[in-house]
Amino acid sequence: MNAALDTTLELETPEHIAFRYQLAGPARRAAAYMVDLFVRGAILFVVALVMLFTSSSITNEFSGFETGALLLLFFVLEWGYFVAFDLLADGASPGKRAFQLRVVHQDGRPITLTDSVLRNLLRAADLLPMFYALGVVSMMFDHKFRRLGDFVAQTVVVYEPTSRLADSQDVGDRTEIIGLPARPQLSVEEKNALALYYRLLPYLSEARALELADLVASVFIERYGLGKVDPMQLLIALHERSSAR
Repeated sequence: MNAALDTTLELETPEHIAFRYQLAGPARRAAAYMVDLFVRGAILFVVALVMLFTSSSITNEFSGFETGALLLLFFVLEWGYFVAFDLLADGASPGKRAFQLRVVHQDGRPITLTDSVLRNLLRAADLLPMFYALGVVSMMFDHKFRRLGDFVAQTVVVYEPTSRLADSQDVGDRTEIIGLPARPQLSVEEKNALALYYRLLPYLSEARALELADLVASVFIERYGLGKVDPMQLLIALHERSSAR
């Protein structure tokens, strides 16, 4: 099969863990963007309506200050909306979540602030000459369906079925580890590795998930002086506690 038509991406992490993601094509991404466009438009409309009804102007017109505030809100929504959801919702804006999409780094790790800022700044170029024409052309001719922002930030948009998303959240139900700090101090690399392991769980067999957990759990068991614990539950608990906001 032509690579450009293959929508499955196989990634190998720096820890030499190989797994597959289903890539999101232009049509699904466009539909998700339209949902996000509607959400941003609705926010702007509601705020404008509230300002109009609470305005002291007898002509029901916006003052210079109110116009400036709306323009500032438009700017924030245009450039901060996706960055905020990339960081706070693990790469899934409301539109992406509606279509079961997520932005991840090309090595499978969660997207970072730098990645998100880069890929969203380049949306200005993807918009050229109009209606995301350049971005669509870029996605159509790239086997990973990347637009210019994805190339620069080294990110991809993947499709994650609801069942897998639900499964990845269910695995954390049994993570009470006696002696484990409520806020364990972990390095950025350790946090990223734990987040990746947590995301991979629905894609792994139980034997493979346990094998991977056994490789690294001993480090944390020794660090925190823990007794006999389930290695999978330990890694899940570490991820949940270190990423809790």
